[in-house]
Amino acid sequence: MFIYNVTVNIDEGSDQEWLLWMREIHIPDVLKTGCFTGSRILKVLGVDDTGHTYSIQYSFKKMEDIENYQKNFAPALQLEHKKKFGEKTTAFRTLLQVMDPA
Repeated sequence: MFIYNVTVNIDEGSDQEWLLWMREIHIPDVLKTGCFTGSRILKVLGVDDTGHTYSIQYSFKKMEDIENYQKNFAPALQLEHKKKFGEKTTAFRTLLQVMDPA
């Protein structure tokens, strides 16, 4: 199993709107692509950044799933996020391989 991790820092004062939008719109849209088997939101603690930092993790079974997502779905979904929150967020993405499933 693999995880597509998106770490996002959101400006102070915009985080509650962002979280609501992520839960109600963006994450369901990502899951509708069929590329992922599940998702979760985690708050990153002990970060000296301004604002709030979150990790959104999407699980997937094979590398072809993430390749399909990145090629066919990610550009439009990331553009939608940028249009909605613009300069209020910064993000970086990582791919992780689960070595010892829970």
